[in-house]
Amino acid sequence: MEPREELSDFLRSRRGRLTPDELGLRSYGPRRVPGLRREELAQLAGVSVDYYTRLEQGRGVHPSRSVLDAIARALQLDQPEASHLRRLAAPQSAPRRKPPPERVRPGVRLLLKRLDRVAALVLGRRMDVLAWNSLAAVLICDFGALPRRERNMVRLTFLDESFRSLYPEWDGVAASGAGLLRSAAGRWPDDPELEALVGELSVKSNAFIGAWARHEVREQMSGTKRINHPLVGELTLLYETLALPDEPEQQLVTYTAQADTESQTALDLLASIAAQPERAAAHEPDGRA
Repeated sequence: MEPREELSDFLRSRRGRLTPDELGLRSYGPRRVPGLRREELAQLAGVSVDYYTRLEQGRGVHPSRSVLDAIARALQLDQPEASHLRRLAAPQSAPRRKPPPERVRPGVRLLLKRLDRVAALVLGRRMDVLAWNSLAAVLICDFGALPRRERNMVRLTFLDESFRSLYPEWDGVAASGAGLLRSAAGRWPDDPELEALVGELSVKSNAFIGAWARHEVREQMSGTKRINHPLVGELTLLYETLALPDEPEQQLVTYTAQADTESQTALDLLASIAAQPERAAAHEPDGRA
């Protein structure tokens, strides 16, 4: 996950998804590969062809913010993609940051426990499940029964067959997971655990190889997710992602249902199951992530 190589691959992949026609450019002759040529992208961004070529090839170019913004506009990047481009193109003269250990504050764990009618979990920078409440364990997965290294939402999505039936729109969930890891790789290129996770998924999942090769970049947001639960059937849930104070790489994700819907009735039933005494506690006994 060398940033310069990532930058080259990312720019080529974004060029490849555009066509001259949709950008109002005249197309001359057949093309060996789909997408814009470097010359066309340079024209749209207002930079020389030589400058853009050296940037894409990682040959000693340090673009300004305004140049990167122009390239982002030319490539029609969305906000997460534009941020990813700026991170990859940032000078690498300073020592790169080593990722710090991830710990969930006791107050956050207590909050999870109090949210007995809301499925909630805390995700780390690699989409590791750091903490969860009982309803999340009943709704999604019994995380406490898994070895610590397997408590990762992207790993579960691509390698656990039960997740294919859990998510009716699995393709979209998988693409989002790969995009979230791609964004994390831009922020933490020296994270050995992230590199190991990407390596494992690349070896074990052809679907991940395809999703990773598309170089899509995602960020945790909000929206609607369908879940096909083995006990209560299909639910349509609203999810929200909130960055935690003092831990910007940790995010609290909650799942709720619209009031007076079948999904709310099903979620209430799962909450009743989660409240049973034999259910696992919402946090690890040792209090570590």
